[in-house]
Amino acid sequence: MPRFSVIVPAYKVQAYLHACLESVLGQSCPDLELIAVDDCSPDASGAIIDEFAARDTRVRAVHLPQNVGLGHARNAGLEHATGDYLIFLDSDDTLTPDALRAIADRLKETSEPDVLVYDYARTYWSGEAVRNQFAAQLTEEGPAPFRLDDRPGLLKVLMVVWNKAYRREFIEREGFAFPPGYYEDTPWTYPVLMSAETIATLDRVCVHYRQRRHGSILGTSSRKHFDIFEQYDRVFAYIDGHPELAHWRPVLFRRMADHFSTVFVRRGRLPRGSRAAFLRKARAHYRRYRTPGAPVPFRTRVRHALVRLGVHRTYRLLSLASHLEGRALKLTRSLLRTARGAMLQLHYRLQLRLPLRADRAVFSSYWGRGHGCNPGALESAFRSFAPHIRTAWIAHPEHHHTVPPATRRLRPGTAAYWTALARSKYLVNNVNFDRRLIKRPGQIMIQTQHGTPLKRMGLDLQDRPAAARDTDFAELLRSVDKWDYVLSANRHSTLVWERVFPSSYTTLEYGLPRNDVFQRATSADVTRLRQSLGIPEGTVAVLYAPTYRDYRRTQRPTLDLDRVLRHLGPRFVVLARAHHAYETPLTGAAASSSGRLIDVSGHPSIESLCLASDALITDYSSLMFDYAGLDRPIVIHADDWEAYEAARGTYFDLRAFPPGAVARSEDELIDIFATEHWRGSRSTQLRAAFRERFCPYDDGRAAKRVVRRVVLGETAGLPPFIPLAERQPVPSAAAARPVAPLTTVPPPGGPVTETL
Repeated sequence: MPRFSVIVPAYKVQAYLHACLESVLGQSCPDLELIAVDDCSPDASGAIIDEFAARDTRVRAVHLPQNVGLGHARNAGLEHATGDYLIFLDSDDTLTPDALRAIADRLKETSEPDVLVYDYARTYWSGEAVRNQFAAQLTEEGPAPFRLDDRPGLLKVLMVVWNKAYRREFIEREGFAFPPGYYEDTPWTYPVLMSAETIATLDRVCVHYRQRRHGSILGTSSRKHFDIFEQYDRVFAYIDGHPELAHWRPVLFRRMADHFSTVFVRRGRLPRGSRAAFLRKARAHYRRYRTPGAPVPFRTRVRHALVRLGVHRTYRLLSLASHLEGRALKLTRSLLRTARGAMLQLHYRLQLRLPLRADRAVFSSYWGRGHGCNPGALESAFRSFAPHIRTAWIAHPEHHHTVPPATRRLRPGTAAYWTALARSKYLVNNVNFDRRLIKRPGQIMIQTQHGTPLKRMGLDLQDRPAAARDTDFAELLRSVDKWDYVLSANRHSTLVWERVFPSSYTTLEYGLPRNDVFQRATSADVTRLRQSLGIPEGTVAVLYAPTYRDYRRTQRPTLDLDRVLRHLGPRFVVLARAHHAYETPLTGAAASSSGRLIDVSGHPSIESLCLASDALITDYSSLMFDYAGLDRPIVIHADDWEAYEAARGTYFDLRAFPPGAVARSEDELIDIFATEHWRGSRSTQLRAAFRERFCPYDDGRAAKRVVRRVVLGETAGLPPFIPLAERQPVPSAAAARPVAPLTTVPPPGGPVTETL
């Protein structure tokens, strides 16, 4: 008896069926049977099902002699199901990787409930993925399993059959089956949830719900949408037959009215000439099943009035009035924004006429994010080595908590912000300030940059449209002309900056201030940071920090971190740090790593994460150059080097001069850690050569040199550079702790050797 019976009905889905079936058979939990039902499809869907059945014994092909519709096709699959739990999947949707393993683990944790509800994300043809807006209802906090009465908010989640796992014995005992017609999920899901003795939730996206541009059933104009009335007749008939469920009538009545109004207002569902008839039937059902008691939000009362009164023209008038009101409010807000912007610019012009304040400095980082990077290290150095300078930090309100108490907080776009830009002598940023900033005589602008460049930058992007996008290079050079000083970590950076950002600024080849902490931190600091992040004692913490891909419309992780951890075993922990352009966390919602996959994307300090970790996995992020200063192992995951090089371009071949071992696939990455190559002698030699080239000045004194040169005016007697051989960066927690070779099963394809 398999753990899961996955039932997939198919009709005219030949373009999507391969992906659907592969997503099931490729699950890391193989204990399943896949029942694929060909609903007499006129395309190649039946043949595709037979191909899968021929190559995998877990696939059972069911061919129906005539088209019976989605509900009855699912019933046909039910007749063949033998698994402990039933899972329904529409043939144009897909299971996410490791979804069944996560479901199996949650079922075990919650004592085999009758129903497990999990999450989904809508996926669009553009590549965009949007998670269910009611995901908060699927929280795993609190007692589990439970009854629907304990968590009625579950009814806010989309009432479909494919976001749940059902215990087969429960379904068979209650005699649940799907009716014919459209909206067949409705008389299944409501009775199932209301009747279940035990329910549990899984806060994880397990299904990608494809939003097709054309061809979806509910998006097709047809009188079959009138089937919704019979479906709700069946729901209320079930309630009538089970008096113990009568207290759900008010909620179901409100849900029915919501559903009717949704079908009516969605363009393209009801054929021309049928809308008035639909409203008449909706009004009749409203009166027949009316059960007050469930509160109706104010914003939906108009739609409920539409169903109650059944007046099409009145609703159109109300909708038009609401639309005009919205347009008027939008125009008013736009005029107010324009007026406010004009007043602020007038204020700025007036401030430019007032004397410059020689004791003021204003800092910012990454377009208004929190205190950090090179500007953050410099701001702290200003307060330490030039205490007569009063500092201010520009950041959006959600980042104000990262700014030290002694530093003034400024919100972008406010009068105080423009005053600071107009009158502060020192302006420090790792990107450019607002293009409307006017550089005054006597102002000093320090461009700190934010790393050593591997990827092409500045004017070198003119022939890289995927990376340049809509960059205005003339505007870029106007901003560059405002720079007085540019910080550089090494000779390589200096040569790149002066060529791609040509102007008359002075380059300070002093090292990067943000890396000073690597030389000043202590082992006690490392221990404290690891404890604050929840890293178990005795484990190896690996920081995973991928960079942005210019050739992708949507950013997504290239590693299955959950799979990597399963192969490496319990001694490893991954700190996953997504690039700020990533739309989803690197950890997804996976729970099967037992807390060993820690999302640190929101942590305010990347330097603290580096100190807390024992090794770094990255692809082409400039973080590798900073991390090399710590003299800790680095592993490069370069699975798409050719695509990245073609789209963005790089200044050298990282594979030929890496800071450590190089993996060209996920399996190679697993092998590098399993065989200890990640911290082997060859990796140490590569890191030493990399440090010598790119970390000659990161000795813990960079910020001090900048302040003494720029603010205090010292040109001689600056702190000398400490040679690499004499530096003692704080060791990692695992540096003195031997780690025995792993004995896990090697990844598919067998072990590989270290790739250089």
